[in-house]
Amino acid sequence: MKILHFADAHIDMANYGRHDPETGLPFRVLDFLKSFDTIVDTAISQKVDMVIFAGDAYKDRSPAPTFQREWGRRIMRLSQAQIPTLLLIGNHDISPAAGRAHALQEFDTLQVPYVRVLSKVQFLGPKDLWGLPIQVIALPWISRSAFMADYEIQNSDDLLGEVFTKLQDKIIDKIHEFISQADSSLPIILTAHASIEGAKFGGERLVMLGNDLALSGSLVKNPKFSYVAMGHIHKPQDVNDGFQPPVVYPGSIERVDFGEAKEYRFFVIAHIEKGKDTRVEWIELTGVRKFIDRRRVLVSNENVNKTLKDALPSPKEMSGAIVRLSVEYPREWDALIDETALRKYTEGTFEFHLVKRPQSETRLGDREGLILTSLSPLDLLAQYFVAAKVDNVEPLQKLAQEIISEDTLDT
Repeated sequence: MKILHFADAHIDMANYGRHDPETGLPFRVLDFLKSFDTIVDTAISQKVDMVIFAGDAYKDRSPAPTFQREWGRRIMRLSQAQIPTLLLIGNHDISPAAGRAHALQEFDTLQVPYVRVLSKVQFLGPKDLWGLPIQVIALPWISRSAFMADYEIQNSDDLLGEVFTKLQDKIIDKIHEFISQADSSLPIILTAHASIEGAKFGGERLVMLGNDLALSGSLVKNPKFSYVAMGHIHKPQDVNDGFQPPVVYPGSIERVDFGEAKEYRFFVIAHIEKGKDTRVEWIELTGVRKFIDRRRVLVSNENVNKTLKDALPSPKEMSGAIVRLSVEYPREWDALIDETALRKYTEGTFEFHLVKRPQSETRLGDREGLILTSLSPLDLLAQYFVAAKVDNVEPLQKLAQEIISEDTLDT
């Protein structure tokens, strides 16, 4: 069987750029829809047996009707092509209020042919999957507040670890129950919208810190599974790389922000056959809009504008890209920066952001004699750990290193 897997569409992320006068849609939304069209076209042209979308259709659970229309048009193409399609509910699709509809509710309500919405933890056999010889365990986003309400657990930060432990135990028990009732002669796919312990985060990590339930690696790497179709983390990766089953985050279908500037965008086709290793075909989404992020610390007041232009790529490389240049400099040099000339140099970009960060020469104490503006964020963090007398800083520094790209610190 050929299973096309994609996730984290976020098609209404219109946080940069203008509107297209012809369609009325933001140009950035058209970027996301272009990638979505490529995915749908591939599913139809390659006659895949099933499409699994692993959650997060929009940026939140209340998309504008126009964006719902565009999402619906593409899902209907899959339905009309009679391609079974599973839509898993992610954290951006679900309402925090009990009883409220989720963002993909209409596909359930209207019972669209060949489309099934997975909004609860459940097991699906062939009779639930249009007769396909495959089984699916669905694990949509689980709301911590809903879980706490179900088990009458008081909402307290002190109890957060206890809540996650109980939730993890419940999930493990349920999945083992599903596996025990499955037909051992048919492949099993686990699809989940969640984090996994040991997974590598992209730029979205800062948003998710402290608010995530992380599934254990042993749970998702169970050899009973033929394939694990994940969503939620935007960085493409196989968490079980080189082993079976593949545990795949395909990543978001377009770059969402500068945190994903250096990541390529993918969807995957998993080739699944019972008794054989699953083969994963990574398909790169080409034509994805570039994000270019540059940083410069001015150490001289001579040739300031040439220095800033040299910090940027060539106009040809920047063409059509979203570009950010962050500049740190002594406050008294502010008048030396010719913003008009920089905007002229970057006029071929889709959007250019000049982030000016004038600094005062505050010292970190006479003992060190260090000027704040001369230090990188990682150096500043190290100085903070020393001043705050933080113990065991090595794992914190390692996490910071993962979060902050080395190239963006190059000055």
